[in-house]
Amino acid sequence: MPLRRSLLGRLLGVSALVAACSVAATAWLAVQTTSGAIRQEQGRNLTADARIYDTLLGYAAQNPTWNGVDATVRKLAEESGRRIALTTQSRQPLADSATAEVPPPLPPQASAVVDPLSVDAVLAARTTEGQGTAADRIDPRAVGPFLLPAAERTELRQLADRHAICLNRSGIAADVVVGPSGRPRVQVVGNSPERVLSTKCESFDLDAPTRTERKALDALNGLADACLKRQGREGVRLDQNLFWGEDVSAARPGQLPYPVPSDARAARPAPVAEAPREFTGEDDRAIASCVGTARSEQLGSYVASPALLFIGDEGGATVPGFDLSPANTAKIAGAAALVLALTVGASVLAGARLVRPLHALTGAAQRMRDGEESASVPVSGDDEIARLAAAFNDMSAHRARLEEQRRAMVSDVAHELRTPLSNIRGWLEAAQDGLADPDPAFVSSLLEEAVQLQHIIDDLQDLAAADAGVLRLHPEPVRVGELLGQVAAAHQARADTAEVTLRVETADGRAPEVAADPVRLRQAVGNLVSNAVRHTPPGGTVTLRAYGGGGGADSRAGSDSGAGDGSEGGSGSEAPTGHGSEGGSGAGSPPGGDVVIEVADTGTGIPAEDLPYVFDRFWRAEKSRSRRTGGSGLGLAIVRKLAEAHGGTAGATSTEGEGSVFVIRLPGRAPMP
Repeated sequence: MPLRRSLLGRLLGVSALVAACSVAATAWLAVQTTSGAIRQEQGRNLTADARIYDTLLGYAAQNPTWNGVDATVRKLAEESGRRIALTTQSRQPLADSATAEVPPPLPPQASAVVDPLSVDAVLAARTTEGQGTAADRIDPRAVGPFLLPAAERTELRQLADRHAICLNRSGIAADVVVGPSGRPRVQVVGNSPERVLSTKCESFDLDAPTRTERKALDALNGLADACLKRQGREGVRLDQNLFWGEDVSAARPGQLPYPVPSDARAARPAPVAEAPREFTGEDDRAIASCVGTARSEQLGSYVASPALLFIGDEGGATVPGFDLSPANTAKIAGAAALVLALTVGASVLAGARLVRPLHALTGAAQRMRDGEESASVPVSGDDEIARLAAAFNDMSAHRARLEEQRRAMVSDVAHELRTPLSNIRGWLEAAQDGLADPDPAFVSSLLEEAVQLQHIIDDLQDLAAADAGVLRLHPEPVRVGELLGQVAAAHQARADTAEVTLRVETADGRAPEVAADPVRLRQAVGNLVSNAVRHTPPGGTVTLRAYGGGGGADSRAGSDSGAGDGSEGGSGSEAPTGHGSEGGSGAGSPPGGDVVIEVADTGTGIPAEDLPYVFDRFWRAEKSRSRRTGGSGLGLAIVRKLAEAHGGTAGATSTEGEGSVFVIRLPGRAPMP
């Protein structure tokens, strides 16, 4: 079917039209209204991310562990409207602001690493105050052992206040600023700090290290000197600003190399001044590297361990959305409404044409459900719905045939049961009225009718079990030649009585083997033999053959319809129903090929118009349905069920006036010697 004529093609066309309108109407508007909003939102997000990072970096610099950071994280999340999560470098959670009972998974890439000893220069809102050099990446709030106790802070604050007052009196504006370690310093307001040099306001006592700072500085010097010594270099002396050089190592006349508070001068003798030491650029780089390493080593136990920072929204995304302005929102809403109107209009037009035949199908299906006569629906066109309507009409006709078959089967079952029951009742009433004596012949007659009744019931029960799929088989390796001999021996007496010759043939003396239930397979072959003997006149022959399905010169085929009649049978087996098989015969079969079992007779044969029905239940060649020459009418139906239960097929061919050939084809095993 051409795509343009199919329902799929029409739906694709409508969808393409709607999609084209949607893209054309919204693409330009989306570009114009969202570009600026995205840039603005990204700027706000970067600022918020930097503030979050700086706050958590300060927490890590001032606390040895992350215990208690959860409150800070939740506060930052409330202020920014973002989800904030902290984990260890192995992704063990430390804190998470997510409110869901099961938080969304974190993204594979962290937003930043919070490490006060290795600050991200892009995100960090770093200040210039506190100790630190331009080359290191240690957060200035990480002071560690340089944190001053309250007493030293008070003393230094008094010195700083006096120095600031002195400068203010000299006409220089100055303020006292306190650093992260608690050390105050005097900051000159204005752009001429050189004016301080012309005043008599000295700050030597304020600049001198305290006991706490001297102790920490000595430890830092020791770590730095050890690093330099490992490189084969001389040690250096650092001041509280971590500077080294001539102004640090050389003492001025009458002063200590490192000024100290007044309470410490008496306890510290003045060292002997040394000649200034010259430093090369390579020396400075090595010293700066060792000082940075020493600081990281010294502060390691005073700051929190590095942590991964994740910033996103509550849904787990790392890039938050933004709110459009009311004007842009109105434009987008208008475009969406227009596209929606077009979509609805196109859908209504296409849907109306699709729904009409579907309504007809629905009405017909409801009439079938209510038990009304099956009615066909009109079929127009050649698209998918037309094919559906045609399939529905076929189903309706098939249902009508099945209903007719069901009614016929009920009638047939009643007819088959009525005859033996009527005979039994008649004999019993005659005995009750004294018209018949209960002699052995009387009892034998009743037993014959009861056996026939039981035979019909057993056949119906087996067919019902096969239809329901509950009849089980017990397959095992079976020599087909031996099985045919057993069946022939069982029917030999009946054949002799009917003056019919019964023969068994196997190709080249080989015995094909199948995996089958021997009881059920004997039952199927026995039904065919019994049927063939019954319909073969005296002097005729019934031949049982078994050969491989590979084909041979003596080819015999079984059609899908089958031949003979279903007038005789034992109990049946399971398997789905289906007509006949096609087959051939030959001398043997390759290992694992099909095995064909044939029952051929030289009887009257069956007309060609009756062949499609020979495997139907209760079908007989004799339209009078006489049980004189027929059994229950279920035998061939049982044969077909048994063959299909074994994974094979059953079928027949027949020539009227010459005889019939019934065929069972089963999956075989390798021929046995």
